[in-house]
Amino acid sequence: MLNSGKTAKLNARKMSLVRMLILRSTFWLIIALASLGLYAGFLRITGNFHTVISGELYRSAQPTLKDIANYQKIYGIKTIINLRGEHKGKLWYDNEIAESQKLNIKHINFGMSDGRDLSDTDAQAIIYLLRHAEKPILIHCRAGADRSGLVAALYEAAIAKNSEEIAEAQLSFRYGHVSVPYISRAYAMDESFEHLEPMLGIYD
Repeated sequence: MLNSGKTAKLNARKMSLVRMLILRSTFWLIIALASLGLYAGFLRITGNFHTVISGELYRSAQPTLKDIANYQKIYGIKTIINLRGEHKGKLWYDNEIAESQKLNIKHINFGMSDGRDLSDTDAQAIIYLLRHAEKPILIHCRAGADRSGLVAALYEAAIAKNSEEIAEAQLSFRYGHVSVPYISRAYAMDESFEHLEPMLGIYD
């Protein structure tokens, strides 16, 4: 009976520790999710605008009319490359075209998907545009996280000739890019960069 009582007390302590660990884990998970939400909100408010190479390339989420005017005024934007593709009749697209024309900004459409690998041909095409378009350039997609991240990485590697580490940093959570291998849709952007590395002169 004594051993049985000790065993019961040990089991109760173990259960108490397990409950405490579960509560702590849940607490920190809630904190982490809340932090992610706050950061996502911050990126949305700021337009997810970032400098890739000062005076050459900038990246953002879908810019508003005010954003376009501000980016030109502050950073001297001369070309916008829209990675969402042509969407005539959509308010965001028609506004972007009208504001670009008003401010004498060259506007280029280059449609790509954040859920599909970028082919070698398309990669060569966007690199050509980035190399020859009048700078400074603003690239944007919808959220400024995934497609913009891949194109910024290509610029870093192919044009700025920066290291693999610097290029791949454009595809990171700092810009709202969240990818989980074979689960997340946006993982296609990471895979794209990996399979394009030999074309970029990057060999592991």
